[in-house]
Amino acid sequence: MSKLSVEQAKLYLSKVPGWRLIEERMALTRTYQCRDFSTAVSLVNRVAELLEQDSRHVEILIQQEAVTFTVMTKEARGLTGKDFALAQTISKVS
Repeated sequence: MSKLSVEQAKLYLSKVPGWRLIEERMALTRTYQCRDFSTAVSLVNRVAELLEQDSRHVEILIQQEAVTFTVMTKEARGLTGKDFALAQTISKVS
C-alpha cells in the first residue's frame, strides 16, 4: 500500500474518531483514559495481541491510567490506509 499525503490522511481522519494526525511525523495518535493502571495494562495487552499479526509501527506509552498509541507504517515512513484500519481496530478493543 502506498504512503498517503497529508491531504489524504486528513480525509481518512473522519473514519477514526478520537484519533489525531501528527503531520510532522505523519502518524496517528490517540490517548485512552482508563480507570486504573491495571486496566491500562490490560488494554495494552489486548492491542499487543492484535499487533502480533501486523507490520505497522505502534508506539505505546503508559502513564498511570492513560495509554497513548501512535501508529504509522515504518516501511512507508508515513501513513497508509492500513494504519487507519489498525486505528479503527484499536478503537474497537478499547
